Amino acid sequence: MEFFHEPENWVAIAFVIFIGVLLYVGAHKKVIEALDHRSARIKSELDEARKLRDEAAALLAEYQKKQRAAEQEAQAIVTEAKAEAERVAAESHAKVEEFVARRTKLAETKISQAEAQALADVRAAAAEAAVAAAEKILRETTKGQLADDLVARGIQDVKAKLN
Repeated sequence: MEFFHEPENWVAIAFVIFIGVLLYVGAHKKVIEALDHRSARIKSELDEARKLRDEAAALLAEYQKKQRAAEQEAQAIVTEAKAEAERVAAESHAKVEEFVARRTKLAETKISQAEAQALADVRAAAAEAAVAAAEKILRETTKGQLADDLVARGIQDVKAKLN
């Protein structure tokens, strides 16, 4: 029997015995069980990854929605601020115009009063000059007590009428 003299044949027999021992011990079941556990773990990790991806997509959508809302709110604030600035500018312009009109009217009133006062001062000065001239003329033309009485009465009359 030359079959048992070849080393390759012994390797084949040892290999068959090794496989038989592994089958007897149940190594194939343990290997299948380990592969099944690994498969389940990988499936679980994939499911978790899908779940996390879906949550991330939902969060991204939510934050994009919040960003759009914030941009709209900012645009509304800017629009409102522009409208408020225009309103304040219009009010300020109206107040300035009113202030200028009041100041102009006040200046015109003061000018009118100054003109009236100047006219009154000129009249008073003219009256005093007329009285002084009349007094001088009457003193030169009339003499004595009668002249003094006439001058005094005339001066009182003129002052009463001019004032």
